[in-house]
Amino acid sequence: MKKQLFAATVMALPTLMFAQTALDAFNISQPDFRGTARFMSMGGAFTALGGDISTLNQNPGGIGVYRSNEIGVTLDLNFAGSKSLTQGYQETRNKTHFNCNSFGYIGAVYTGSDIMPYFNWGASYSRSASFDRAYKGKIGSLNGSWSNYVASYTNGIPSEDLTGNNNFNPYIDGYEPWTSILAYNSYIINPIGNLYKGLWDENGGSAGHGTFDVVDKGYVDEYSINFGGNFDNVVFWGLGFGITDVEYRSSVYYTEDFDRALIPTFYENGDYKEPGNGSGGFGLDSWKHISGTGFNFKFGLIVKPINELRIGLAVHTPTYYNLKQEGWAAIDYGYSSGAEGYVETNDGYTDYFEWKLRSPWRLMGGISGVIGKRAIISADYEYRPMQKMNVRDSYSNEYTDVNGDINNYYKAVSILRLGAEYRLNPNWSVRAGYQLQTSPSTDVALDGRTMVYTSGPDDTETTPSFSFDRATHYISCGLGYRYKNFYVDAAYVNKHRESTWQAYTNWNLSSPSEAKFAPTSKITASDNQIVISAGFKF
Repeated sequence: MKKQLFAATVMALPTLMFAQTALDAFNISQPDFRGTARFMSMGGAFTALGGDISTLNQNPGGIGVYRSNEIGVTLDLNFAGSKSLTQGYQETRNKTHFNCNSFGYIGAVYTGSDIMPYFNWGASYSRSASFDRAYKGKIGSLNGSWSNYVASYTNGIPSEDLTGNNNFNPYIDGYEPWTSILAYNSYIINPIGNLYKGLWDENGGSAGHGTFDVVDKGYVDEYSINFGGNFDNVVFWGLGFGITDVEYRSSVYYTEDFDRALIPTFYENGDYKEPGNGSGGFGLDSWKHISGTGFNFKFGLIVKPINELRIGLAVHTPTYYNLKQEGWAAIDYGYSSGAEGYVETNDGYTDYFEWKLRSPWRLMGGISGVIGKRAIISADYEYRPMQKMNVRDSYSNEYTDVNGDINNYYKAVSILRLGAEYRLNPNWSVRAGYQLQTSPSTDVALDGRTMVYTSGPDDTETTPSFSFDRATHYISCGLGYRYKNFYVDAAYVNKHRESTWQAYTNWNLSSPSEAKFAPTSKITASDNQIVISAGFKF
């Protein structure tokens, strides 16, 4: 099949379309709630407690509490469940994951000094974030089309720049958005006069439905080395250095099917002519892979003015990442005019680029008390300014557009952690905890009152959908057993979070009467996690 090439009137393209995605920066920068079973069963409220391998990744000052060596390992089984609610239609998806959550070693060296009696060091591996999430849904009634949005920013691009020949590959040799090229060659956008039109006929009473299927996979692993000690058994200090390893994969399949749509039509000789009214649809399959490494530093203190009280403070520098990203997309399409087929962006290759990310810094404080030598209560507060994320290219030149988007989409997160432990006898302990993370998303992002740009630094990214998270709640409980120098801990953790998923950005928002709104879905994640830790102190 072929299209007759139409010369289009040159129009100004939306300059903000040329922005690195802020959404990828957020996905990489958000740590998860993970650690040993004791740590998680108490809601992670360990900033003022210490004495746990997980404190190497939270408050390094916790290493100064140790007076003996320890080795430990943690495993977890995560039953992940998601529910989408779209126009009254609900769909559920479940998946089970098994991971080695962490393992580590802490060594305590007695110095013999009255000023600093112990000098300690430790090394650990921990899975600080998991990206595993999957959800899908059905859109029963479309009120527009992604194709119309693509057409709006393709206007002004000559059609010969969107199609290939023996001497020209628009993906490699051209400078136009890959979504425009992909949409044009799958007849999703079609020239009418000097403009492009999408499949949705604003004046002809188009109707349609759609589906979406999202699968995210991956992790952030951190390898930590810490040093610490204490002064007069009153002030406990620690310094930490972390190396992170990132692996993130995302796959999104989005479909739209229409009646009374503006579908492509052809003359008898097979040449393309202006679209006519008919039925048809398409499926957009987009994929991306991000990998890389980063590093950070941590400093922490715990002060014990009396035996019954501890006060903790920790500061984490940003994590500085060097990342590699590749992406690919394909569209399968079919129309009642007989046009059907399959086109790809890559033609045997994928989009590839490198970039740098600076995650937000973190500040946390905590207070804990010991009651009658049998009970512990603890509370933490953490401040994490997500709007301080910063994105640059591989040469450290700032992406000003994406950093502006970050400030528009994201805000500071406050995290409250509460934990308690009660020792039933010298061997058994029971624990409970709660954690609240406020929404990292701004009101305009959650409410769809701003355009969200997803095309990437070179307009080569092809995943138009995105989601914004609301508050996250964790409820946990656990049980601990001690026998001489050996211990086993178990925890149960429930995670609940609601997010807003959107098929593509809302647009024409500056003209309320002409604003176009994309399909949305409410995504509810409810994960149940069983965590087992075992260790030996010597």
